[in-house]
Amino acid sequence: MYEFDWSSIPGALPFLWEGLMVSLEITVIAVIFGIVWGTALAMMRLSPVKPLAMFAAGYVNLFRAIPLVMVLLWFFLIVPQVLRGAFNLDPNTDVRLTSAMIGFALFESAYYSEIIRAGIQSVPKGQVSAASALGMTYAQAMRLVVLPQAFRNMVPLLLTQAIVLFQDTSLVYVSALADFFGAAYKVGDRDGRLVELLLFAGAVYFVLCFSLSQVVRRLQKRMATL
Repeated sequence: MYEFDWSSIPGALPFLWEGLMVSLEITVIAVIFGIVWGTALAMMRLSPVKPLAMFAAGYVNLFRAIPLVMVLLWFFLIVPQVLRGAFNLDPNTDVRLTSAMIGFALFESAYYSEIIRAGIQSVPKGQVSAASALGMTYAQAMRLVVLPQAFRNMVPLLLTQAIVLFQDTSLVYVSALADFFGAAYKVGDRDGRLVELLLFAGAVYFVLCFSLSQVVRRLQKRMATL
């Protein structure tokens, strides 16, 4: 019968903490960039200019049809070469974190784009007409009238997608980057306590994600009463 031994965890906490910070850093950067670029993509998809709408639709469909782990592998292999060539970096410079951030940001922006597009479409079209009657341009109406209302409706979905993104950061193991999951795996493999470390990592993911999901649920209830 397997005997659990959790003695490796206390000494590994600083290393695990560093890994958790890497996971959170990737999540924050990808969320910020994903929302910004996703908003631009959503606006392009709703644009009457066909080339813009076709580009945005192609972008979204491409990234939503490819597994995230494959995207991360592509960027792990391509981005370092591009960065080293463009900035004349030392071949030994570690750009795995940058590659992971770019890969996650571009991938997640496709999903944020669909959330934001649905949020924009949930705002009554009469709002744009009313803004036009007040002398606003289409861009001003979107920026000052439609997008504020749309983002208010989308906050729970955007936060939920951020939770999913945090969970997906564990996939950066394909680039041997020491995120939280990767750090736990390395310690467990080193000490011969892989089961214990992966169970501990799973418990941490559960506590963090469950807590955040409860925050989202309360936010949804509060917004429903407004």
